[in-house]
Amino acid sequence: MEDISRLEHVRRKHVGRYISAVAVVAAVSWIVMSFVHGQIDWAVVGRYLTARTIVLGLGNTVLMAALAMLMGVVIGVTVAIMRLSANPVVNWAAASYVWFFRGTPLLLQLLLWFNLALVFPELGIPGLLDVRTVDVMTPFVAALLGLGINQGAYTSEVVRAGLLSVDQGQYEAASAIGMPRLQALRRIILPQAMRVIVPPIGNELIGMVKLTSLASVIQFSEVVHNVENIYYVNNYVIELLIVAAFWYLTVVTVLTFLQTRLERHYARGARDMNPR
Repeated sequence: MEDISRLEHVRRKHVGRYISAVAVVAAVSWIVMSFVHGQIDWAVVGRYLTARTIVLGLGNTVLMAALAMLMGVVIGVTVAIMRLSANPVVNWAAASYVWFFRGTPLLLQLLLWFNLALVFPELGIPGLLDVRTVDVMTPFVAALLGLGINQGAYTSEVVRAGLLSVDQGQYEAASAIGMPRLQALRRIILPQAMRVIVPPIGNELIGMVKLTSLASVIQFSEVVHNVENIYYVNNYVIELLIVAAFWYLTVVTVLTFLQTRLERHYARGARDMNPR
């Protein structure tokens, strides 16, 4: 065997790595300098960053995202369990729900809910309780129903994937000790499935924060809607859009941190997949 102990060790030159790093730094610097020295009035950005209308819109955005996501999770878990049911009628109903709400655009669904009065002028029980649909279907209610029910279709597939990831032996063990199916799902299956469910649900929540901006088309007073109302008057378009972007990035950063902590909690005991 050839003796290689006397050979000189030469470090590998990562020329491509250096070139790509320089290119990225140059591109980022160009973008930053364009914003800094462009036709942007940063004083206007600072003034509107904490304006009352913007803060109220931000609060509505966070509230709507939280409520819609909560509704989506409740619906999603229910539909996922229905999809795994041996009852063909229940299974078909759940699959049809997922098919319809994943197959139509969210914007279309929001408009349908907001204009529901054109189909059902009144809601309630005939002769006992009748209310006008236009009085009930406010922009807030229409946005909540549109976002929450749509989210339930996507969440159901995430939850179903998590339930299917649990070994079949867990189901059989729960059945062997006489545990009812729903109790087994709540106490044995779902806790194990959370490790698979949490990351995509966290991504869905972050996506929901941004999807609330679609509710501006039905006059829901969230960040984008309030920003638009302001720059229609003062013409500071890019400045107000920067304000909206800042608050979206702030909320997403906080949610990303919380998602990471939650993932670590449910990943306890699992094999560490982080690269060394």
